[in-house]
Parts: sequence; structure tokens; C-alpha cells
Amino acid sequence: MMMEWKWLWFIRMAVMLLVLEGCRWCTIDACLEHERIALLHLKPFFNYGNQLKSWVEVKGSDCCKWERVECNTTTRRLIQLFLNSTNLEFNVEYWYLNASMFLPFEELRSLYLSENAIAGCIENEGFQWLSRLTKLETLDLSGNSLKNSILLHMRNLSSLKTLSLGGNQLGGKLLHIQDGTQLRLTNLEELDLSGNLFRNNTISFPQGLSSLKSLTLFNNRLQGSLDTKDGGRKLELTHLEELNLDGNHFNTSVFASLNKLSNLKSLSIRENGLKGSIDMKDLEAFINLRELDMRYNELKDLVIHQGWCDLKNFEVLDVSNNALEGMLPRCFSNLTSLRVLDVSRNHFQIPLSFAPFANLSNLKALSINENKMVMESSFYTSIPKFQLEVIRLPKCIASQQLSRKFPTFLYYQYDLRYVDLSHNNLSGTVPTWLLENNTKLEDLILKGNSFTGPLSLSSALISNVSSIDIFENKLQGQIPTGICSTFPHLSRLFLSKNAFEGNIPLCLSGMKDLSFLDLSDNHLYGKVPEELITKGSLTILRLSNNNFSGNVVPVILSVNGVQNLYLDGNNFSGEMTNVNASTFEFPNSLWEIDLSNNKLHGKLPRWIGNASFLSRLDLSNNGFEGSIPMEFCKLNRLEFLDLSQNNLSGSIPSCFNPPYIEHVHIHGNRLRGPLSLAFYNSSSIVTLDLRGNNLTGSIPKWIYTLSSLSVLLLKDNYFHGKVPVELCKLHSLSIIDLSQNMFSGPIPSCLGNLSLPMQRKKILEIEFYGPSIEVAETTSGMIDSYYPHSYLEEVIEFITKSGFFLYEGHILAYMTGINLSCNNLTGHILPELGNLSEIHSLNLSHNKLTGVIPPSFAKLHQIESLDLSYNNLIGEIPNQLVELNSLEVFSVAYNNLSGSIPQKAQFGTFIENSYEGNPFLCGAILHKSCSKTDSPSTISTVSDDKGEDVVLLTIFVVLYINPYWQRAWFPLVGKCITTCRYSNVGKFLTYHIFKRYV
Repeated sequence: MMMEWKWLWFIRMAVMLLVLEGCRWCTIDACLEHERIALLHLKPFFNYGNQLKSWVEVKGSDCCKWERVECNTTTRRLIQLFLNSTNLEFNVEYWYLNASMFLPFEELRSLYLSENAIAGCIENEGFQWLSRLTKLETLDLSGNSLKNSILLHMRNLSSLKTLSLGGNQLGGKLLHIQDGTQLRLTNLEELDLSGNLFRNNTISFPQGLSSLKSLTLFNNRLQGSLDTKDGGRKLELTHLEELNLDGNHFNTSVFASLNKLSNLKSLSIRENGLKGSIDMKDLEAFINLRELDMRYNELKDLVIHQGWCDLKNFEVLDVSNNALEGMLPRCFSNLTSLRVLDVSRNHFQIPLSFAPFANLSNLKALSINENKMVMESSFYTSIPKFQLEVIRLPKCIASQQLSRKFPTFLYYQYDLRYVDLSHNNLSGTVPTWLLENNTKLEDLILKGNSFTGPLSLSSALISNVSSIDIFENKLQGQIPTGICSTFPHLSRLFLSKNAFEGNIPLCLSGMKDLSFLDLSDNHLYGKVPEELITKGSLTILRLSNNNFSGNVVPVILSVNGVQNLYLDGNNFSGEMTNVNASTFEFPNSLWEIDLSNNKLHGKLPRWIGNASFLSRLDLSNNGFEGSIPMEFCKLNRLEFLDLSQNNLSGSIPSCFNPPYIEHVHIHGNRLRGPLSLAFYNSSSIVTLDLRGNNLTGSIPKWIYTLSSLSVLLLKDNYFHGKVPVELCKLHSLSIIDLSQNMFSGPIPSCLGNLSLPMQRKKILEIEFYGPSIEVAETTSGMIDSYYPHSYLEEVIEFITKSGFFLYEGHILAYMTGINLSCNNLTGHILPELGNLSEIHSLNLSHNKLTGVIPPSFAKLHQIESLDLSYNNLIGEIPNQLVELNSLEVFSVAYNNLSGSIPQKAQFGTFIENSYEGNPFLCGAILHKSCSKTDSPSTISTVSDDKGEDVVLLTIFVVLYINPYWQRAWFPLVGKCITTCRYSNVGKFLTYHIFKRYV
């Protein structure tokens, strides 16, 4: 009996072990079934763009392996859920969440719901349910549309340690709960309230945040002070260690309101508009302070006390981008724990010996760029105690006395990893001793100096260097082949704007880490080595403005991983069409090609249409001819196209309507015909430049479908008809040039309704990325991000101030102007045009406008150039125009104006030719007294076009017969074109003369 019992017990234990083992394997292999089902219930609310495609309704599917899900590796319970940006549909309506749907995840520790357009929770299903998740420590709700009521629902989430509510619509009194109930977030350590609506409020903190260590109030436009006591109650933020007040409107008095935060270790108050002097005594209470960031303010003086310089824990100080001046305070040398110091872009005077920093033995990163280096009154010889990792000294040495001298302390540095000595007029040979002394050096930036001679490099292996920038110096000779063996891990090499000559060293093609090579603006010649682009690892290759030659097609079709290829400004020649497109596959890495300013000719290559990844293409200033291939219509990713200054003919393909196109330049060709459906409904297009072609017809009424259009340039074509009122529907328009056409009729009064907004879209966005150096986290902000992803820039040519001006880069965003000159416009200048208060240039010259100059033009407060010449205007120049303080160029020449010329303000600077051709104007500038009472006679203002036409027909016949007279006539015709003083027949004849003989 006993034996049977023992066997029975043994069998039971074996079965139990098997069951437990089976459960163990079951637990390890898959998540819990009820959590899998709960995730599937969440999926419809967080699956924009099918981001949760791995969440499948297959029984037994392991949800721990699903995207955006993390489980405990032992229990297989869900512990982290990453649902950020999973319901961010474009123009989506805000929606309300059922927070109880997260209750099945009992072991949940982190929940990320940011950027999901959540406006709150449905009634009785709010975030109060999350209080049952007793292990929830991190909750991210940033970037939604939550209101203050959310705080009432979250008051009992006592397990939370990190809460992010940034980028919502919280406002009013900070953390104010309407019924007066206290928060019970007693374990909360990190709170992010950045980017909300706590504007212009003195904010206070309720009780219940006793464990808070980090508080972020970035970008709330707060002003006043911080009431950390909340109406006299016991101070609750005694454990606060990090406080971020960036991007608000605090003044220097805010420091006094913080002086009870004795445990504060990091304070950031950049971009607050802090002005004048700041008394650092208010910061002496922060005995534990380690980091202080006050950059991008307007401070002029730091009042330093000995107590502040005795802050022995102080490690990071950033006061860059202010207006601080004078010598650095002497007691800076007492801050012996200082590791990072950034005083760049101020007006400090820095001794060349760097004596104020000599005792800072822990200093690792120093940035003083754009201050002033000075000589000491006494010679200082001590060797500094610091060994830096990062040094930034660009634009510091300006005086001739100091130029060409290196700061002496650099000779004693051996741990440098990032060195920037750019734009200091340093001369001599390239300081290779910096590389030899600092074997850990990664980035050496010497651009914008005056280094001369050949580039001589050490034969020793310097393996850590990844970036060398010697752009814009005076180096000569050949690029040394030893550069490859000396720097085997080089990833970026900038040698542009020097005087290097010869061929590209073949060894560069064998450098496996080289990704960015810029040899532009030198005297290099020969062919581009095919190995450089087939075997190397380049992503950006810039060879612009050299003397390279040969056939460019093999270079393009052989690229292996190259994304940006710049071969502009060379001597590449030949045709690009002699390629069998069926024998190759266009490189799918190329997204930007610049072949402008070469000697290419023949027809545009149809195989370009196979470049499905191409985003930016510049073929301008070559000799291409024929029509624009229909295959270009297949470039669906194209954003920028420049085919200008070629000999292209035919019409613009009606199918050309890439969905993402932004900038189109086809000026200076021989394109003809009307604007068909090309560009129709191109809502992305920003710049449309069709100047200098033979386009005809009227501006199509569908022009209003180009809803993003900012720059419209149709100058020097054969467009006719009225200026369409549909232009007034383009609310982004800021530059319009319809000059030198045959438009007729009145100027639409609705043009005065254009707001002419500042448009950053006009700029071809050029992104930058920084170096890869990995130094201490606190120094990362000191290292400039200056490597561009693209070198193509948007350039706009616009006539203003009586001349051609090129607008590019950031200045283009601010340019606004309308040019309707050299047409046949009639009628009065309507006073509504005076509403164009943001316009910088207005040119209505060389038309047939009548009536008076509207006094409303006095409202054009930003205008710099106003040209009303060569019309039939009458009356006086309105005296109200003297209020135009920005006016630089003004012309009313050759009208029928009368009366005295204004003499005040800007009008005292204009010269006689601004008024010539008006016999009844008077004033000192015209040497004509206004005492006489002359009155206008009945002078005919209608131009005698018939007489001009007879003369021009006669001239045409003579020129057709006599080639010698042809050559003598052309300069005269050119001058005539620039002044627009010729009739329609004259314009027709001029065009045909030039097309036949030029």
C-alpha cells in the first residue's frame, strides 16, 4: 500500500512538472492572449499609414514580436507601448481617446502617445483609469491638443516618474485644478510642459510635486516671475535639479525668484531677450549649480562677485550670442571645475595667451569665436593647465598686429579632437604640427585663412582624422597622393577655393570611408577617374568650376551610391543622347545633378526620364537644343528643374506636371506657343521662371490653381491680353514680373489686395548636418553644423533700382516686387495699389497709363524703388510721398507732370534724370524756378507708332541687304531693347533680326 502511494505521488509530481514546464515554454514563446486581444482593439485607432501591419489577428501570434511593443523577457507581459505618431493623418480632426483600453496591460511601465491629435478622453473613460496601472512610470502625451482638464484626470497617477505634456494647449495658471484638489504625483521626477499656452502669466506651483527633479517650460512666452511658493505655502520644489526656461520672455529679475532652489544643478534660460546687465549675485544661492545656459539673449554686462566665482561645482557656462564686452572677469580662473566654456559671438577682449583660462585644469571645450584677440600688457609665459578636446576660434584675429600668429597655448595641446581656426587670416604653411601633436584629432577646420604653398603632410599614419576643411586659402600645386595613406579613415575632405592643379589623385577612389569630397573652384583638369565613383563610398562629389573635360555620360551612369553630383562650370562637352537606354539601369541613388555652365550640346537626353529618384536637376547654360522630351514628365520626384540659357525650342509638354515640383527655370530659350496645361494644378510650385522665350497667348485663367506660387517671371515674351484678375487669388505671390510683353487694358485693382508675404518657401532649402565627433554631451551644442546636403541655390533675377539684381539665399525670402513695365497698359493707376504696404519695388514704366500719381502711394512704407516713367501721367507729384523713407530710386521721367518737385527727406537725394521729360515740372534740381506760372499746353500724348513702324521697316530692308550695317546696328538695337522704347512692329522686327543673324 505504501509502495502504491509513493508511486502515485511520483506520478503526480512528474505530471505537475510537465505542466509547469509546458507553461514555462508557453510563457516564453508568446504573449498573453488577453493582452494580444487588447492590442488588436487598439489597432484601429493607431494605424495611420498601416504602421501596425504586424499586428495580425492570427491566434497564437506572439504580440511581443509586434512592432512598437516591448515585453518582459521572462513573464512575457507587455511593459512598453510605443504608439507615438500613429494617428497623425494630414489635416486630421482631433479625436477623443478611451483610456480604459490600456487597463489589460497590468505590467505596463511606459506608454508613448505623442503626436496623435488627441484632444482628450471620452466621458468617464479618461486618464484616471491609468491609476490602476500601478507600475506605470512614463507617460508621453506631447504634441496633441490637450486642455487643462487633463490634469484633473491625472492627479492620482502616483506611480508616474516622467510625464510629458509639451506641445498641447494647456494654459492659464500652471497646473491649476479647478476644484482645488491637490495633485498626488508624489513620485514624479520629470515634467515637460514646453510649447503650451501659459502666455503672459505669473505662474505658480501647487503641492504634490515634492519629488520633482526636472521641469521644462520651454517656449511658453512666460514673463514676470516664478512663484515657487504658491501663495506662501511651504516650498515644494526643494528637490528640483534641472529647470529649462528657454524661449520665454523673462527678464533678469527672474533669478531672484529662483534663489530658493538650492539643489538646482542645471538652469537654461536662453532666447529670453534678457537685456542689459545681470547681477550674478542672484545666482550665488545655487551652490550646487553645474550648468548655466544664457545664450541668445541681449546681455551687455555680467556683474561678477567673488561669491559667484567660488561655485566649485560649476562645470558648464554658455553665454554665447549676447552683446557682452570688455575683458573676461579675473575670477573666472577660480572656476576650477569648469569643463565647457562658450563665450562666442560677443565683444569680449581675449588675451592671445589665454591667461584667464590657464588655471582651469578641467577645461575640455572652449569656444570664443567672433570675439577680439588682444595682446597683453605684460608677456605671459606660463603653460596652461588644461588639455582641451574642443577648441573653436573662428573670426577672432582681426588686427594686423595679431594676424598670422597662432595662439601660443595651442603648441601645448595633445588631446584635441575638434579644432576650428577658420577666418583668421592665418598665413604660412598648413599647421601639420596640430595633427602630429594631437593623435586623437578628428576634425580640423582651417577654412578662410591665407595658407600658401603646397599642401605638405606628415608621412605618419593619423588614423582618427575624419574631416579636413581647408576651403578658401591660397594653396597651390597638386593635391598630394599621400593624403590617402596619412588619413586612411577620412570621411570629409574640403579643398575648394584654392589654386590646386593637376589631376584628381587616383588613391581617393580607394578610401572606403570617404563620403564627401569637395574640390571645387580650383585649376584641376583632365578626366574624372571612373574608379572614384564606381569603387568609392562617396555620397557627395563636388568638382564645380575646374577645367575637367571629356564625356560626362559615363560619369553619371557609373555612380555607385553617389547622391549629389556637381560637375558644373567645367569643360565637359559632346552630346548626351548617344546612349542605349535599354542597356543600363539609371543609378537609383542619384537625387541631385548639376551640369550647368559646360559645353554640352545636342538634344536633351531622353534617358533622364528613367531617373526615378531624381529630385534636383540643373542643365542650364549649355548648348542643348530641340524640344523638352516627353520623358521628363516621368520625373515624379522632381522638385527643382533648371534648363535656362540653352537653345530649346518647341512648346512646353502639357504632361509636365510633377507632383512635388517647386522651382522651374526655363528662361533664355526659344520656347514658343501658349502655356498649355503644363503646370496646371501644380499646387506645390513656388517659382515659375519662363523669361526670355517666344511664348504667346494670354496668361491662362487656371493660374490660380498654383496655390503656392510665390515668384512668377514671364518677362520678355509675347503674352498679350489683360493682366488676369486670377493672379489676385494667389495669396503667396511676392514677386511678379510681366514686363516686356504686350499686355493691354487696365491694371487690375485687386492687385492691391495682395499681401506680398515674406516667403521662406522661395529659398531652396539647404539642410546641414554636423560632424560625427562624439565628445561630452554638454559640448555638442558648441560644434557648428556646417556641412550642406545640397549646394543648389534658388536664384531670382529681377529688375529693380534701375538695374538687374540677383536675389538668392535668405535675402530672397524678404524680396517683394511687381514689374509691369514695357507693355501697353492703359487707364489710371488705381489708388488700391497703395495698399501694397510690404512691396519693395514697383515698376509701371513704359506703358500708356494716364491720370495722376495716387497720393495713397504714401502708404508704401517698405518701397525702395518706384518707377513710373514713360507714361502719360499728369498733375503734381504728391507731397505725401516724402514719407517714403526707404525710397532709394524714384523716376517719373517722360510724363506730363507739372508743379514743384518735393525736396524733403529722400527726395533731396534724387538726381535730374528722375524728372526729365516733364516740361512743366520745376525745382532746383531741374534748374527751373517755380515762380513762373506755366501751364500745360495741349500736347498730344499718343505715340506715333505708324511713323516708327515705317522707319523700322525701312531699316529692316537695308539691314537685310547689307551685312556690314547689320553688325553696326545690333548694339543700337540692344540699347533700344533695354529702354523698351519701340513699337509692336519694332519688337517683331528686332526679334527676327536677332534670330536670323545672331
